[in-house]
Amino acid sequence: MRSAHSSHLTLTRIAACTLMAVTLLSACGKKDAAQAGPGAGGQMPAPEVGVVTTKFEQVALQTELPARAEPVRVAQVRARVNGVVLKRLFTEGSEVKEGQSLFQIDPAPYQAQLAAAQADLGRAQATLTQAAAQAERYKPLVEANAISKQEYTNAVAAQKQAEAAVAASRAQVRIAQINSGYANVNAPISGRIGRALVTEGALVSAAEGTELAVIQQTNSMYLNITQSASEVQRLRKQAAVGSSGAKDTPVTVILDDGTELPTRGKLLFSDVTVDPGTGQVTLRATVPNPDNALLPGQYVRVRIAQAQLPNGIVVPQQAVTRGGAQGDTLMVVGPDNKPTSRTVKIASQQGSSWVVTEGLKEGERVMVDGFQKLQMLPPGTPVKAVPWQATAQNAAAPAGPQNASANAGQAAAATNRQLPASAPSGSTAGAAPAAASTGR
Repeated sequence: MRSAHSSHLTLTRIAACTLMAVTLLSACGKKDAAQAGPGAGGQMPAPEVGVVTTKFEQVALQTELPARAEPVRVAQVRARVNGVVLKRLFTEGSEVKEGQSLFQIDPAPYQAQLAAAQADLGRAQATLTQAAAQAERYKPLVEANAISKQEYTNAVAAQKQAEAAVAASRAQVRIAQINSGYANVNAPISGRIGRALVTEGALVSAAEGTELAVIQQTNSMYLNITQSASEVQRLRKQAAVGSSGAKDTPVTVILDDGTELPTRGKLLFSDVTVDPGTGQVTLRATVPNPDNALLPGQYVRVRIAQAQLPNGIVVPQQAVTRGGAQGDTLMVVGPDNKPTSRTVKIASQQGSSWVVTEGLKEGERVMVDGFQKLQMLPPGTPVKAVPWQATAQNAAAPAGPQNASANAGQAAAATNRQLPASAPSGSTAGAAPAAASTGR
């Protein structure tokens, strides 16, 4: 009996100790969980994303167009007399002044012609002197009826013929002087002269108009711009007003490497006629070129603000995914802090931003960064929206074709080549690549 009772007490003590240990472990677990907080459990904190709040503002509808540079003035230096070139009196590629001597053609034949013309003038003047004296002597004689009136009339006529001969001789002297002066070829305008097209000893002809050199004024350049007529109509519809076509519209020049000229030009005029062969309209602008950054005949791209949009929304380029299956899209953080995809319509580029004309309302929050944080989370995950601050790197980054990441919730990123909204159809080859949206 004692043995059974002892066994029962032992089992009771073991059960009590086990229950006490389980209670203590449970209390410790709850305390650790309470101290660890919600982050240590299964719930993660909302990821932070940078957003910008949209607002309506008046923006310029800018477009990039191909253009060809052309000198303001071009002069072809040609031979105006026949002869052999004796000297070249300028340095090729240098700046020349108007009236500066460029070539020396053999002047000997023209100097001889000038001497002959001067001799003829002297003979004519002598004849005039004799005729004038005879007419003067006959005048009192005819009054006294000592000679006939016919003889006096003949003397007066001879005097006038001698005067005409003197005038003709003087004209021949002037022609000979001009031809002799043409033997020294001068610069018709100031500017930069190219290479000499003839060498010493070359025979040049006035009849053929032998070209000797070309002078171009490059301190200021014309830009001949072409734009499709459909692009003009699109700009008019977007702005709800006619294309400005106004003078003094600023023009920004973009070189082949994507850099912009520090000096801006201005639009001179916009043609009102469409070329029936190409369907394009011609515009002309002028831009200062003091450091000769632009060369004659060079292809460039120009950015022109041809119209004003009264209610436009500007968003950073990195916020937009362009050229996807649904078109241009971006992410909007709603009132419930959940990001959703939104299809928008891009009008044009403004610096490092896009001008949005459809798909957004004023006061909405557009995601600019933080997209990588959402790729590993399920769609509809709430986020913490914080104001996005543009960095100097983002502001100075040139627009160009880059890879744009897909919207949040997609397993793989979509690589999209971005094309500028303002690029005209049939852009000229050789122009700088059009700006495109940056990847997110």
